Amino acid sequence: MAKVTIEHVALWVEDLERARAFWERFFDATSNDEYVNAAGFHSYFMTLDGGARVELMYDGTQTHNTEDRPHDGWGHVALSVGSAEVVDSLTAELVDAGYRCVSGPRTTGDGYYESCILDDEGNRIEITV
Repeated sequence: MAKVTIEHVALWVEDLERARAFWERFFDATSNDEYVNAAGFHSYFMTLDGGARVELMYDGTQTHNTEDRPHDGWGHVALSVGSAEVVDSLTAELVDAGYRCVSGPRTTGDGYYESCILDDEGNRIEITV
């Protein structure tokens, strides 16, 4: 397997613009342009000086305390595994081992090739290129 790195961590927020301003003001993060998909999901990727990224996510159409949005706060960790082939094979290996794949593998609207699995505690782990 390729070297695995943390691609980003994701944070559900109630006020996307306030959260963006917080990360810019206190952590000197730079933001990409807002991403919005047809289903009403909005996000910004905030890049810190050292290269780490935090994805700020908002979706007013989702209900709290559901599988898609269990709560506000930390949503997932995304691990980069180097290639689409490794995303596919690792996802298959995890499913074969009894872990639940909740999405993918697929290419998302913002261009990520990813899958998302739940670990033993129900934490979301995105596996991406």
